[in-house]
Amino acid sequence: QVRVVESGGGLVQAGGSLRLSCADSGRSFSGYAMAWFRQTPGKEREFVAAILWSGGTKYYGDAVNGRFTISRDVAKNVGFLQMNSLKPEDTAIYYCARDSGMGPPTNRRWYSASSYDYWGQGTQVTVSS
Repeated sequence: QVRVVESGGGLVQAGGSLRLSCADSGRSFSGYAMAWFRQTPGKEREFVAAILWSGGTKYYGDAVNGRFTISRDVAKNVGFLQMNSLKPEDTAIYYCARDSGMGPPTNRRWYSASSYDYWGQGTQVTVSS
């Protein structure tokens, strides 16, 4: 059974950096993509970034483009989100998500939460001003 686990959250001052990790405790990842979303109380889950596991194509949300970098280590089955130049508005719970690989990847909306089947419990990121 796939179990997605995030780590690396914490408290950081504005302008600082954090690196989140996303591990899959199940079998080797067989899906197409891994993504990061974030959520604050009272708001919908927001797309942050996604990466295609084969080939490494990356997608970013407008709010983080140019500041965050998504990557993955295929051999270790681990994904990362490097967050630089953090702002107080980046404060949220960050969730890692992976898809199951079922069905064709054609025309999949990797920025949409509905494209993913497995979710972690989330890790809190707090940016102080």
